[in-house]
Amino acid sequence: MGIIGTIFIGLIVGLLARFLKPGDDNMGWIMTIVLGICGSVAATYGGQALGIYHAGEGAGFFGALVGAIVLLVIFGFIKKN
Repeated sequence: MGIIGTIFIGLIVGLLARFLKPGDDNMGWIMTIVLGICGSVAATYGGQALGIYHAGEGAGFFGALVGAIVLLVIFGFIKKN
């Protein structure tokens, strides 16, 4: 999957991460989607670089979801301070 596919998955993952992450998010939908794309790109290419999974595997979607949730949590802590 190319970068365009990763960005599209990031859009979906960003929305899912916002839905799954507990607590109140005081950020807009655009910022959530951007963080989802960043988490998706980081987790997808990071997981492939570490050899955890290969391109096109279902584990990449779950890795992207976890990466997006982690970025949402970190951004929430930074924004709170």
